Amino acid sequence: MTQATTSMRTTSMRLGAFAVPVACAIAIGVLGPLMGNYVSDFVVKVMILSIFALSLELLVGMTGLVSLGHAAFYGIGAYVTVLASGNEGGNLALLLPAAMGAAALYALFVGALSLRTRGVYFIMVTLAFAQMAFFVFHDTKVGGGSDGIYMYVRPAIGKLDLENRMVLFYVVLASLVFTYGLLALVRRSRFGAALAGIRVNEQRMRAAGFPVYGYKLAAFVLAGALAGLAGFLLASRDGVVNPELMAWHNSGEVLLMVILGGLGHLRGAVIGAIAFTLLKEIFSTHAVMGPLADHWQLTLGIAIIVFVALLPKGLIGLVKRLSPKEAA
Repeated sequence: MTQATTSMRTTSMRLGAFAVPVACAIAIGVLGPLMGNYVSDFVVKVMILSIFALSLELLVGMTGLVSLGHAAFYGIGAYVTVLASGNEGGNLALLLPAAMGAAALYALFVGALSLRTRGVYFIMVTLAFAQMAFFVFHDTKVGGGSDGIYMYVRPAIGKLDLENRMVLFYVVLASLVFTYGLLALVRRSRFGAALAGIRVNEQRMRAAGFPVYGYKLAAFVLAGALAGLAGFLLASRDGVVNPELMAWHNSGEVLLMVILGGLGHLRGAVIGAIAFTLLKEIFSTHAVMGPLADHWQLTLGIAIIVFVALLPKGLIGLVKRLSPKEAA
């Protein structure tokens, strides 16, 4: 095979990797106005969780850092959005950076300490910091206790008012496209190549002179900021936040989404978020599952075990088998 042919094939694969996500985004955008309230709300929920899953994919899939405290950044983004809104509402252009910035700052604090540990110790330290954040909002008046706090007026800027269902829909879609595009660029950058090297062999990267700690901390902060973006969108959608957003099981759920979709693939994180949310919705619906709907956690757990056993590379592995082009 000639060099020109190889180059053309590589270019074709890269274009193909972007073609499917772009086509899906366009299709969702076109179909948005045709969706009923229930379907539209469900799609918005899935897109927000996809952003959350993509933020964790940066850590787990790209960098090899398994965190069980990622929900803390998600919850902080949501809480800052509601707290900064006040009774009169807030400017979207100010609330969004505030939510992402607060989540990034906490990620900087957590990462600066936790990244000095490895393996199971890193997992436990991130979990501990997440639980600290949970109890701060759960046990104090700042976070409204276990009941949480309400957002009286959703963020707006000019005609871009998130009280409007369709405006919220397209803002969430644009945020998902932004997150996916940003991480795709990161993955193909020198920074992304360094993260991949750290994931494969951290000692060799350190011996080669790479500032491993700095790279991992930068990835941790970026992942926290993107989780804060998802939290901002969730607060804008629901109009209420509570400490359960930061609970350890939410960190576990988003990790399951990434694993279910397939580690190391951006599309895998999105597919995992879609699959997990659909399965959860189906197994908790009495019209579909009957009496088993009361035990949806059990059936969902069994389903995920079956998926992981049959598809060790995740759902993206199945997609790659059925597609001639390599998944992103």
